[in-house]
Amino acid sequence: MATSGTGTSGRRARDTASGTALVVIDMINTYEHEDAELLLPSVREALPVMVDLLTRAREHGVPVIYVNDNFGEWRSHHGEILRTALDGPHAELVEPLQPDDSSLFVVKARHSVFYETPLAYLLAQLGVDHLVLCGQVTEQCVLYSALDAHIRHIEVTIPTDAVAHIHEPLADAALEMMRRNMSARTVEAKEIDFAAATTGRRK
Repeated sequence: MATSGTGTSGRRARDTASGTALVVIDMINTYEHEDAELLLPSVREALPVMVDLLTRAREHGVPVIYVNDNFGEWRSHHGEILRTALDGPHAELVEPLQPDDSSLFVVKARHSVFYETPLAYLLAQLGVDHLVLCGQVTEQCVLYSALDAHIRHIEVTIPTDAVAHIHEPLADAALEMMRRNMSARTVEAKEIDFAAATTGRRK
């Protein structure tokens, strides 16, 4: 996407932002890391819900932004990260969620989708002020991303059945923190109405 950060279109997007984007966090994954075995059952349970969210977002023209760890491979671009995950031992968890030609991709190195990434700038260019966050891990990257969105005055919705956890009690506590401390809306994915989101209403 080529847009000028100093042009009138960029200022207009910031001034009139009312859009929604779906952010997919860390789902392009080989699952060859610590705690993966604890995470996998939750990923498998949430996967069909995430696939449905992606399908509905794309049908309604809602931007889909993948924000994914680079796993310390600083020479890798997003295509290589995807290829590595699809060649890994759990490709069946990656293939249904892989980006399509309309998807946007941001590489991160730490927990938050905002930390040292261009995501905030991208959202301003897209006129987005509301994020639906899905992916993993509820009590880590999802939590910290919701906090960073909150301090940037970006509304957040968490579909509770489309986020995966390692430790369920910590995930439940994280969801409560997001509700209480970050004004996040926590709902089942089926309650998210992307058709309404594209007309400026929040559902």
